[in-house]
Amino acid sequence: MTSPLRILMLEDSVQDAELIQELLEAEDFVCEVTRVQTRAEFLAALEDRGFDLVLADYALPSFDGLSALKLTLSANPDLPFIFVSSFGEEIAIDALTSGATDYVLKTGLSRLVPSVQRALHEARERAEGKTAETALLRILLLEDSVEDAELIQELLEADHFVCEVTRVQTRAEFLAALEDGGIDLILADYKLPSFDGLSALKLALSARPDLPFIFVSGFGEEIAIEALTSGATDYVLKTRLSRLVPSVHRALREARERAERKKAEEALRRSEMYLAAAEQLSHTGSFGWNASTGEIYWSDGAYRIFECEPTTKPTIQLVIDRTHPEDRTRHRQIIDRAVMEGSEFIAEYRLLMADGSVKYVEAAAHRLTEGPERLVFVGAITDITERKRAEEERERLRQLEADLAYMNRVSMMGELAGSLAHEIRQPMAAATIDANACMRWLHRDPPDVMEACGAASRMVAAVTRAAGIIDRVRSLYGRGAPEREVVDLNEILREMTVLLGDTADRHSISIRTELDLGLPRTTADRVQLQQVLMNLMLNGIEAMRVTGGELTIASKRIDHGQLLVSVRDSGIGLPVDEAERIFEAFFTTKPQGTGMGLSVSRRIIESHGGRLSASPNAGQGAIFQFTLLGE
Repeated sequence: MTSPLRILMLEDSVQDAELIQELLEAEDFVCEVTRVQTRAEFLAALEDRGFDLVLADYALPSFDGLSALKLTLSANPDLPFIFVSSFGEEIAIDALTSGATDYVLKTGLSRLVPSVQRALHEARERAEGKTAETALLRILLLEDSVEDAELIQELLEADHFVCEVTRVQTRAEFLAALEDGGIDLILADYKLPSFDGLSALKLALSARPDLPFIFVSGFGEEIAIEALTSGATDYVLKTRLSRLVPSVHRALREARERAERKKAEEALRRSEMYLAAAEQLSHTGSFGWNASTGEIYWSDGAYRIFECEPTTKPTIQLVIDRTHPEDRTRHRQIIDRAVMEGSEFIAEYRLLMADGSVKYVEAAAHRLTEGPERLVFVGAITDITERKRAEEERERLRQLEADLAYMNRVSMMGELAGSLAHEIRQPMAAATIDANACMRWLHRDPPDVMEACGAASRMVAAVTRAAGIIDRVRSLYGRGAPEREVVDLNEILREMTVLLGDTADRHSISIRTELDLGLPRTTADRVQLQQVLMNLMLNGIEAMRVTGGELTIASKRIDHGQLLVSVRDSGIGLPVDEAERIFEAFFTTKPQGTGMGLSVSRRIIESHGGRLSASPNAGQGAIFQFTLLGE
């Protein structure tokens, strides 16, 4: 919350007072105004203190602004006092020479807000300066006269300095005090019996060049010129010691300003160093672009990305020339649109370097609010070549993985051929019988249409069933992109049980299901889940090919909203000491195996946020199970 600006206003016109307050509040000042018209009211308000600013008309019916100014300077000399009056130039000069902060004409009230802002800023600076000056002032005083040293200290302390004076007379004493540090100011006589001020100045400039050094001496103008040209901060004659306090104030203020400037410069250098290191680490650069003038600023990182010498003057044409020929038109359109609309932009394009290599970069910029007549953008450019190559490599690996998964599905075609033939032969045989029956009913005299329609309907159902089997097989062996949807896991388990039923029967293997009928749906790629289940179920059938047995397919809900599917067989079990290796690519225990089925299956389940594992079955065989997230 903004602190209120407490104003003591000497004004007899209510309308003028309200106008002044409105002007200030329009510039986001929160004003707390005490309006007075008489000397008594002004004094009473001034004694209460707590004001930040005095605004006063020059002449009122029973009081005047100059008298108010004198009372203010007496009671609170640091309080900003601004005249707001209708009287002209001569009165303004009188007011300012009397100590007013500023004089604003009521016919030129546009000056009021800047005047108030400046007055408050200067008051804050004075307050900060006083705070610093009331702190302990440590003085190294090169002076052989005790009386002069005491007089100098008295003058400074009369102006509220708290002085800690180290008085020295010889070179050795001066050097020792200088080396101890902790000195804020050096005051030095020009000539002493065994030492001199100029030699002391040289030593001080060598050891502490930022330390204020003021000569306080009885020697005149020529000596003063020599001292100042040698590097002294000031030269005060002992016959004019009234100059000493203002000189010390100015020297300390300038020393503070130098220290603050040095600190700011060091912070800027440090910031630039951090920025340069960060840009190099992150492969980024920053830029500024004044679209109104065409002027462009590049950081070191930007020069590095464009591979230009730091002496090169960056221009839009240079950027376009360095852009890959295939991207130039689009990049130029983005730049032109940013200039026309004055809007932020993001552009991804390629750079063609001098050696023929290609860089991918991304530039992002937004407009600075510097007025409608100036169009200035600031932004960053990032070298994304490594990211692009990584994305291309990931896409290549993803495609390779998809190809391997497809090859794995195709490799199972031979094992399913008998089962598929049986599954399709049944509905097609039924359709043939119904077709013949339909023909017979139609050839009767008269034709039995009702019976023919019944046979035709059964024929359509049989053909539809065969078409459904073919569609499922086609989807399983197709090369379509993965598509995730909400699926019924139990339905997929039943489909695969039917699809592999004949293959199991031929090896005297029964398939039993233990399905959780309340199992939630899951979001998954149907074809990929069919592939995983086919891999696991065919592995189970293969393990029991010689001995026969039972293959159990189960589903249930477990903790944390997960679904568990298990495929349990009573076959030869997992390879000893190599149970985990079965999920490695190209590892197989089958003479004709590719070693890809379980590896691909685990990748598919992991891409769905689940986990595929294997463990020995109680008694004999193995259990393969995987988890998926429920809806």
